[in-house]
Amino acid sequence: MAGSRRRRRRGRARLPQQGAEPSPPAETALSSSREVNTVERTSKNACPASASTSLPLSGPHVCADLLDSLLQEILLHEIIALFDSFHDFLAFIGTCRSWRAAVSTFPSVHTFSFPPLHFKPDGPYVRPHSGPIKPILLSDCKWQLSDPSKKNSSLACSVPKNSPNKMRYLGCSYGYLIFSYEVHCLLVDVYTGRKVRPPKLPRNNDLGYFCGIGILTAPLISPNSRLLLFSRDSMFEWQVGKNFWSEHTLDLDDELIYQIVFFKGDIFVVDAVLRLHTIHLTPQFRMQKIAIKKEFVPMNSWLVVCGDMLLMIEQDFSSGRLGGSSDAFFRIFRLNFSVEPAKWVKLDKLDNYALFVSLDRRNPTFCCMSPERWGGKSNCIYFARLSEDPDETWTAVEFGQPVPDSAVRSMFFYDISLSLDCGVLSSLWVFPSLVYGSG
Repeated sequence: MAGSRRRRRRGRARLPQQGAEPSPPAETALSSSREVNTVERTSKNACPASASTSLPLSGPHVCADLLDSLLQEILLHEIIALFDSFHDFLAFIGTCRSWRAAVSTFPSVHTFSFPPLHFKPDGPYVRPHSGPIKPILLSDCKWQLSDPSKKNSSLACSVPKNSPNKMRYLGCSYGYLIFSYEVHCLLVDVYTGRKVRPPKLPRNNDLGYFCGIGILTAPLISPNSRLLLFSRDSMFEWQVGKNFWSEHTLDLDDELIYQIVFFKGDIFVVDAVLRLHTIHLTPQFRMQKIAIKKEFVPMNSWLVVCGDMLLMIEQDFSSGRLGGSSDAFFRIFRLNFSVEPAKWVKLDKLDNYALFVSLDRRNPTFCCMSPERWGGKSNCIYFARLSEDPDETWTAVEFGQPVPDSAVRSMFFYDISLSLDCGVLSSLWVFPSLVYGSG
């Protein structure tokens, strides 16, 4: 009996005491008015499900362990696919290392069903600009990040201190803002404020005088990730981790690069006269024009990768007038590569997708499946736009429906004949670098 009582006492000693403080939950929301200029650190606590045990190096135990790991990865991917917001994503990666690492093996950001964050700069309304581009002061560079699925939360961010003060904005890619000025280049994480300094650029690179554009070929943590900067005549290539830039001559008849997207492993660039080209970096640099049947000439357009489709959104000038009171429409085309030359095929609807674009085409574009899950709407185009109304951050345009001229008037200002003030950050959509894997 005494032995039984001792065993029961020992068993009870293993239970947690009543009234003990619970572990704090992982962060699941964007904090209000929080200044961010440091890198988020990964928790050192390992997930209990991934705790290792001492097993022999061969035999059935190894096969069972590998099977368990594979099943766990499949299960985690199924969980990731169910996220409704970036807040869900933060809670997931804050759980443990193995859950955070699962994001790196998830197929693609395009398969997420939650929307990108909206990036709203603290600055003046962007107007058309002509002439040399003036640099901006990074000490004044601040912005707000907000989640369309959680409209009452936002995050205040800024460029970290001890950064070069004068810079020109070249674009946003994989969650990083890209700046350059003369021989200097700087990448700033839009969510954490982390900054990366590539090596010095070649002198007289002509990146800032006209509206240059920059893009990463892969997440910054990926092997062989490259930063590409385009001027009027050249492309500058930096392989992350190297201490030099490579320069490649562009054969574009002195035209600027208009937009860059990645589609099925290839780099697609659009020049200022809306010709489409592919760029290959290995085994050596090569640029090739894509032959497309000329049935119409797009004027004010954006490229968006949507699943296995390369789409073009075009603003229909024939249905609206500058400064008038009539309605405007947007048309969407899919590029059919199965015929020669390739052909733009008009779509009647977007089905279960929503598209996200910004007026500055140097910024990324996205698509999202089943937007109703987070309170959005299918068959819609979400334009991140700057407005003189500080409360208006984006405009949702239902594809196929007329859009009041007052809602899209500013979009007419961004046609092919006019350029943005490239020295000013514009409103855009962005997935933070955490979404692409945390290393």
